[in-house]
Amino acid sequence: MNNAIALLDCNNFYASCERVFDARLKDKPMVVLSNNDGCVIARSEEAKAIGVTMGSPLFKVLDLLETHDAEIFSSNYGLYGDMSSRVMNLLQNFTPAVEIYSIDEAFLNLQPRKNSLDNLAHTIREKMYKWTGIPVTIGIAETKVLAKIANKRAKKLEPSSGILNLYHSPDIENVLKETNVEDVWGIGYRLSLKLKANNILNAWQLKEMDNRFARRLLTVVGARIALELRGIKCLPFEQISTKKHSITCSRSFGQTVNEYREIKEAVLYFLTRACEKMRKSDLAANAVTIFIGTDRFRPVPFEYANSATYSSAYASDSNQEIQEWAIKTLDRIFRENIEYRKAGIILSGLVPSENLTMRIFDDAKFERQHKLMKAIDAVNQKFGKDTVQFGSVKNEGAWKMKQTRKSQNYTTDWNELLSVS
Repeated sequence: MNNAIALLDCNNFYASCERVFDARLKDKPMVVLSNNDGCVIARSEEAKAIGVTMGSPLFKVLDLLETHDAEIFSSNYGLYGDMSSRVMNLLQNFTPAVEIYSIDEAFLNLQPRKNSLDNLAHTIREKMYKWTGIPVTIGIAETKVLAKIANKRAKKLEPSSGILNLYHSPDIENVLKETNVEDVWGIGYRLSLKLKANNILNAWQLKEMDNRFARRLLTVVGARIALELRGIKCLPFEQISTKKHSITCSRSFGQTVNEYREIKEAVLYFLTRACEKMRKSDLAANAVTIFIGTDRFRPVPFEYANSATYSSAYASDSNQEIQEWAIKTLDRIFRENIEYRKAGIILSGLVPSENLTMRIFDDAKFERQHKLMKAIDAVNQKFGKDTVQFGSVKNEGAWKMKQTRKSQNYTTDWNELLSVS
């Protein structure tokens, strides 16, 4: 019998992370905001119940939130990333076959045994809440697409359940008929319009499509989705995470910035974060792209956006070296007397760091820098982010993202750990 695929999804993940460390938030409406406290990007069930919609600008729902004594938080990405790592690591206790799909979702490849899938799902759900405090929903089926549907359906069940097993289930036909075609994983807005134009309105009708017609109408990707709905595995289970092709770090500023010094500080700060991610994946880059721009949503005296790339013959994972690339690139695109509101960097041309080519010149210098970065990363991992950093990198300034409602870094900063007195 083929293995079952389960999709585990953390419920209202950002909001749930905040609740883990603050008991007063239980049963209260609460929302988490996007960068610079702009829009709602996560809601508790209580916030959904009072009518707060995803993506709502804060100023439009502030009165509603205050009327219901709701809690409002700025995004705390450090906390959410750390809690995600804890969830994903704990899944290894139940099956070694785990594919991390996003910060709050993972596919599990499970061995089906008589009466075991439901029991295993309940065990995972209970243990996950006990060990991390994060509530999860689990959908089980023969394929990834069906598991996605099962998971979404499970969210509509009683909160105490949170599990739906559709693996060889007699209920699969009814579930697919009640699933709108636009709600099928992989069917976007444009594909759904094509399907509806051909009177295909739900997942069951998509499943029953002729193979040749599905391929002609939806291309190969859409045809594979139709096959997945029939229980035929077409989307591979990627247990080993695919190496990144690029790493991006960018932010909108809390206020406008027009001085070169401040833009440079922002770019080097973003570069530091991106290099940390790169080395954590044992990668090195041979190109860096810098982009800067004004606020396209607000009128400014002069609109400007530009980017440039520096490419090197040698890949590097050294902050010192890549900083030199970044500054040369920034100098090419920076313009005076412009109100900048956003900047960012992209590291590309990524290769495994263990296979770096020996350099004709300055190879000994690079080796020293390479070892220095490993030592700095080890210290910062042990004692907290930016315990050791370069003097040229500032983590404060006018470019700093506005986070007036940010919670503590409960798990990533020794100075902000919870204390009991």
